[in-house]
Amino acid sequence: VQLQASGGGLVQAGGSLRLSCAAYGRTFGNYAMAWFRQAPGKEREFVALITSSGGNTKYDDSVKGRFTISRDNAKNMVYLQINSLNTEDTAIYYCARLRDERYWRQPGRASLYENWGRGTQVTVSS
Repeated sequence: VQLQASGGGLVQAGGSLRLSCAAYGRTFGNYAMAWFRQAPGKEREFVALITSSGGNTKYDDSVKGRFTISRDNAKNMVYLQINSLNTEDTAIYYCARLRDERYWRQPGRASLYENWGRGTQVTVSS
């Protein structure tokens, strides 16, 4: 499956964005999906995950209460609603597919994922 993230942009601190990830393939609904981000000079880090049914989610502590992940399996889409943006949220945001949903409770390792799409840049100005 191919993944394409979109929706990034330049936003002032305190603002909001909604990122989208389009999946091209027939098995989208069988997999948990996640968002990662990578800031300049830093390693890629886990942001949020949603299981295949959408019934469970996981978030990094740094984004809890501000970010919301969701999905629409009928449209092969995953979303990330980002609120109360701050400058530390500046990064390229990527979506990816979890290889094995058994690992959804410990989703932080990038090596657990595949089909990394082209990211979308989020820049937050102070």
